[in-house]
Amino acid sequence: MQGGWHNARMNDFFTLHAYDLIGFALSASAVVIYQRYLHWRTRRDPSSSALDGLIAARTAWVEGVMKERRDILAVQTLRNSTMTASFMASTAILLIIGVLTLSAQSDKLSSAWEILNVAGHISAEIWLFKLLVMLFDLLFAFFSFCLSLRLYHHIGYLINVSPEFTVACSEPSHVAAELNRAAIFFRYGIRAYFFTVPLLFWLFGPLWMMGVTAMLIFFLFHLDRAPRQSTDLMG
Repeated sequence: MQGGWHNARMNDFFTLHAYDLIGFALSASAVVIYQRYLHWRTRRDPSSSALDGLIAARTAWVEGVMKERRDILAVQTLRNSTMTASFMASTAILLIIGVLTLSAQSDKLSSAWEILNVAGHISAEIWLFKLLVMLFDLLFAFFSFCLSLRLYHHIGYLINVSPEFTVACSEPSHVAAELNRAAIFFRYGIRAYFFTVPLLFWLFGPLWMMGVTAMLIFFLFHLDRAPRQSTDLMG
């Protein structure tokens, strides 16, 4: 009896909030499809990707710093990267606290935030579900920034190992791979931050979320494209 009651309640939830759930599914699918397209485009034409160029630049930077023993430059650059990742992780924690605060006031705020909702069904349950999705997105961003911070910390030791005591993990190729790995985790965190914008507009309704997702993908399409000339600012 209890299992049947739960199934009926779940069916009612999906029926009442079909527009919101379909909108979220379409928005998430659009982002995933874009990322797959970006991966395909990069493999087909590496020069078209801003990410591929940055990977090559970081590899060349590590090799130059370790070959010329420019330790001060390495420490300053890694310090800047570490501070940026630390700031973004701290910001993610503050946003998580803000989301948890909103979830405690779902009964009061759900109807006020969804006053512009022209498609979805207004209820405290879907409000909490939206906040839960946003919470998971911010948690993903936080852990991505923390992993990036961890790798930057390790690279600070590896890049300054004296040539007299070189070990396998302090070879320039390995250090460059670790640096690019740290940058990739930072990129994951930033992408999760970007996706919080459609999730925020989802609080106003599914149509707002889908529209903002389309704008976000358009922005990312130009951001991920390598600039062809100095005047191509969006590249």
